[in-house]
Amino acid sequence: MKIISTHFDEPRAKDIVYYESTGGYQAARKAMTMDPHGIVDEVKASNLRGRGGAGFPTGMKWGFIPKDAREVYLVINADESEPGTFKDRHILYWNPHVLVEGIICTARALHVRNVYVYIRGEMLREYRVLQDAIEQAYRKNYLGEHIFGTTENLHVTVHRGAGAYICGEETALLSSLEGDRGWPRLKPPFPAIKGLFGKPTIVNNVETIANVPWIVWNGGKAFAELGTGRSGGLRLLSVCGHVNRPGVYELPLTVTGRQLIDDVCGGMRKGRAVKGVIPGGVSMPVLAADELDVPFEFDALMNDTRIRELEVRPGVKFDLGGGRTLRTMAGSGGVVVMDESTDMVAACARIIRFFAEESCGQCTPCREGSGWLAKVVTRVEQGHGQSGDVDLMASIADGIAGNTICALGDAVAWPMLAFLTKYRSEFEAKLAKPASQRMERAAQAGAA
Repeated sequence: MKIISTHFDEPRAKDIVYYESTGGYQAARKAMTMDPHGIVDEVKASNLRGRGGAGFPTGMKWGFIPKDAREVYLVINADESEPGTFKDRHILYWNPHVLVEGIICTARALHVRNVYVYIRGEMLREYRVLQDAIEQAYRKNYLGEHIFGTTENLHVTVHRGAGAYICGEETALLSSLEGDRGWPRLKPPFPAIKGLFGKPTIVNNVETIANVPWIVWNGGKAFAELGTGRSGGLRLLSVCGHVNRPGVYELPLTVTGRQLIDDVCGGMRKGRAVKGVIPGGVSMPVLAADELDVPFEFDALMNDTRIRELEVRPGVKFDLGGGRTLRTMAGSGGVVVMDESTDMVAACARIIRFFAEESCGQCTPCREGSGWLAKVVTRVEQGHGQSGDVDLMASIADGIAGNTICALGDAVAWPMLAFLTKYRSEFEAKLAKPASQRMERAAQAGAA
């Protein structure tokens, strides 16, 4: 069963004639005959959850638009910049018309006349393909004035970002789209109430909107039945790292981490054992090798009842709110697999340095804490760690988590806390070596 990836690796799908020959734009035509509230109801019934990171119910999000709103904007978040994640660019490159069709259906549901696609600036290849698909749709009168022969008008503008990770956060994206610095905004008000240009705005991820045509055509119930629990449909996972067959796969939400590695990706490279897996982009907590028999579904990854209560240090539990010990999150679907040869301290340090570099600097805990954390973990990685550095890193991360305007602070803290908790011995081993080496280096420096 495939929904979005049907045309992956099929170059002809970029042409609107071929796309229509396979049933393309039938859902858009159907949507134009439906009551807008009916489309929203179908999406609510589908249990479609946002595929960009948080997994928030899409239909519920759409329902936040004020009923008396006279002007509503739809913004597609195509600023895919989470390390380990590359499924949206596959959609944009191989199946761009499914996104365009999803935009048409969504615009009909929300009474939208202007849509903006905010695409990562480095994705030049995908930008050209998407822009061409949009122009084809304009020529067919599926976009523009009086689309499909109705009184509806719909215009789509593609805006290229400038490579800032923070602009993947929806309110920072809106600020950037308005021409300002890409700084996240305090919520509330939420974008659905006051978003782009101060108007009600829905911001959805590429994969999220690409699922809408299938829902419109087949019904929300059918989509929900493909999923499990509170999550409907299938999920695109982009898998990289030490597996034999990395790539983008559209899979049931019941697939476990172990099944993903062994059955889908052909096992571990060189026959090595798994050491750790990041399930949703590197901002998500890492899973240890003994935690992979859980479905890679939103709720299952967060609330698995078998999770042990982990402690970062005595008395400080890895608990990120709601009274639940968070295992991890499905995030953006970017799966990073690491084998037994991986230096987990080095992997952690690389992640923390990335987020320290990408912090927008607006919030003090993130601006100062991420840089401080990067400095400490780097010196530990390089063998210059000091006694107490492990607890210091835990303390810094604990001070950042939950204390920033957007989730980038959590993106720094969560990986740090997870690596420290599950691979603490490797961090401590890095501290055990340097003592004699430091004395030797000091003696050599004194002699010099």
